[in-house]
Amino acid sequence: MGGTCLSFGFPRMYREAGERRDFLPPLIASLASTGCDVVAERGIGSGMGFGDHDYLAAGARIGDEAAAYAQDVVVVLRSPARFDLLNPGTTLVSMLHFPTRQSRVAELVERGLEAISLDSIEDDDGTRLVVNPRAVAWNGLEAAFQALSRTWPALETAERAPARVLIMGAGLIGKHAVEAATKFGDTFRAAWYSALGLPGVEAITVGRNLTGCERYLRARLSTIDILVDATQREDPSRPLIRNAWLARLPEHAVVCDLVVDPYLLDADPPTVRGIEGIPQGDLDRYVLPPDDPAWDRVPSGIPTGERRTVASCYSWPGVHPRECMELYGRQLEPLLGTLLERGGTRGLRADGTPLERALRRGSLRAWIERPADLVVV
Repeated sequence: MGGTCLSFGFPRMYREAGERRDFLPPLIASLASTGCDVVAERGIGSGMGFGDHDYLAAGARIGDEAAAYAQDVVVVLRSPARFDLLNPGTTLVSMLHFPTRQSRVAELVERGLEAISLDSIEDDDGTRLVVNPRAVAWNGLEAAFQALSRTWPALETAERAPARVLIMGAGLIGKHAVEAATKFGDTFRAAWYSALGLPGVEAITVGRNLTGCERYLRARLSTIDILVDATQREDPSRPLIRNAWLARLPEHAVVCDLVVDPYLLDADPPTVRGIEGIPQGDLDRYVLPPDDPAWDRVPSGIPTGERRTVASCYSWPGVHPRECMELYGRQLEPLLGTLLERGGTRGLRADGTPLERALRRGSLRAWIERPADLVVV
């Protein structure tokens, strides 16, 4: 790394008690080694067993929350609630989800902030560069099969038929979901069941040519034990599975939500869940039986009458936080190095290096400047 010396701030995340993720010392060390000032918030990494001394050894200064937010570039995994702590002109690097968070985009612009959305950084082929699709699929299916073992005790008997999993979506997460499903979401569980002589799993994957076919889905639902949503919908204002259709699922069936789109009913157009009426889980509670209070928090007007146990988490990789942040750190290190070399977001060129182009695609500037008729799916 080299170039213009920006200062970097690494605040902690405070959203939920179960959220333990922060960026780890190796990423801080890669920035501090360039001579740039790096400020880490006091207590960072404590949820994963790290102490301030680990970050000091990596070359960071330890400061309070305000100090971490006062730097030129602020890096935090999930979008912070404290935009008011950011100075105009600061570059926020975070999971910002520009396509579905219109009010967030508006606030960033109103406050005069620069931003790079980690979920929008893509290479020239459209592949995300900061992403953990394997953890999304495996952690989600692990939770789903754990739930299924409770709702369907026959899962652990040799007389049953093969467990059946329907995976909606054949993209990157869907592909990992196939492998995870065939191994019961957990290689240890798979080995245990195999030793007991239990039948395996039939994983069925459908893409957009069938996820949009009501007749097919309504017929298929009655035959499956786990329904997986790994789709990227062209129209997020319309669900793929209506709540009434869940009545066709066996009583013991589990819905595995790997997409975890929010309900944003005030947006234009609105965003709803791919499977209508299901609640959203978090890292504190991500298996939600039909009587869980989370169902009562679904926005009024969204039907929830038909219920099955749901496995849902706003961030499946966070179930195993240290492994998650080790990967994100490795993915982000060359990107932050490129941002440093270009002196910030204003220096990113559309005809620059591959990483430079990727960063520019993920920037708030590029999102605002996109053609008005561009349809983002």
